[in-house]
Amino acid sequence: SILILVCVLQVAVVCGSCVAGGAYIPTMAEEVVMIDKISTLFLGGPPLVKAATGEDVSAEDLGGAKLHCQVSGCSDHFAASEKEAFECVRNVISTLNYEPVPEELLEHEGPLYSSEELLGLAPRDYCCTLPVKLILSRLLDGSRFQEFKASYGTTLVTGFGHVEGHLVGVVANNGELSHHACLKGSHFLQLCSQRSIPLLFLQNTAPQAPEPRDIPQALSQRLKAQASMMAAVACAAVPKITIGIGGCFGSESYLMCGRSFSPNFLFLWPNARVALVDPRHLSTVPQAGDSDCAGDEAELKQLKEKLEEESSAFYSSARLWDDGIILPQNTRKV
Repeated sequence: SILILVCVLQVAVVCGSCVAGGAYIPTMAEEVVMIDKISTLFLGGPPLVKAATGEDVSAEDLGGAKLHCQVSGCSDHFAASEKEAFECVRNVISTLNYEPVPEELLEHEGPLYSSEELLGLAPRDYCCTLPVKLILSRLLDGSRFQEFKASYGTTLVTGFGHVEGHLVGVVANNGELSHHACLKGSHFLQLCSQRSIPLLFLQNTAPQAPEPRDIPQALSQRLKAQASMMAAVACAAVPKITIGIGGCFGSESYLMCGRSFSPNFLFLWPNARVALVDPRHLSTVPQAGDSDCAGDEAELKQLKEKLEEESSAFYSSARLWDDGIILPQNTRKV
């Protein structure tokens, strides 16, 4: 006997209530669209909750579209109406990469905003993170970006777009990666790998403060989610291009497909900085009264200066740690 496995891609739009076993149908689909104040998704509805716990809860609070898009992450897209939901489904189908459109039929559009404006958007102060969608609107064809899980794990921006007619999956920092952001990144990376869609990583991370010595449960969960995303990056069997557009500090260099994960190409903007630790977050000098205080302070200052120098894009490129420095306005062309 011969066993034939057929993989059929499934997309779900929830147009009503999915309860008990019916709740598994949309959550096992490729991507899920839920409609505000219409869609509900739960294993047991409000009557069952009332009988079991005595609590009065509305269907919307128990399993509505906002809950699953912002908190649980079970839904990938939020729609305000059924019409918007069906338009969203059409956009999702266009990113399945199942039957590519012939190359000669593709029309390449330029971004709606000038790429020259990227010079003014390149971040210089790494205490904060530039909203990465401003960068994407100047890189993608027609400035069109179909975001994935827009309301969930917002410190990571994921979604699909085209560059010179080529479909790409975008993974971009929008701040320090949280637990939810890492879970979202893992999900998106697996989708792109399954659909054979190349990945474009944009590193844009604010420096992280030192972690406390005692590891609370929340931090432990975050580390587990980071490990999951790291595994997804390593196992994604698609081309990967990484561009450092701002700061990239700490473990997020690994999560965002840094040099350690050997992306197909790794480019840096001139303002980019890559380091394990930001100089401002080095340990402080000992308290006054210590006999070695002056020496330690001088040593710390020297260490900060060295870290400041060696984290620059020019130091990295001079040692062939990447594929070169590119001007921000040439990013789309490169």
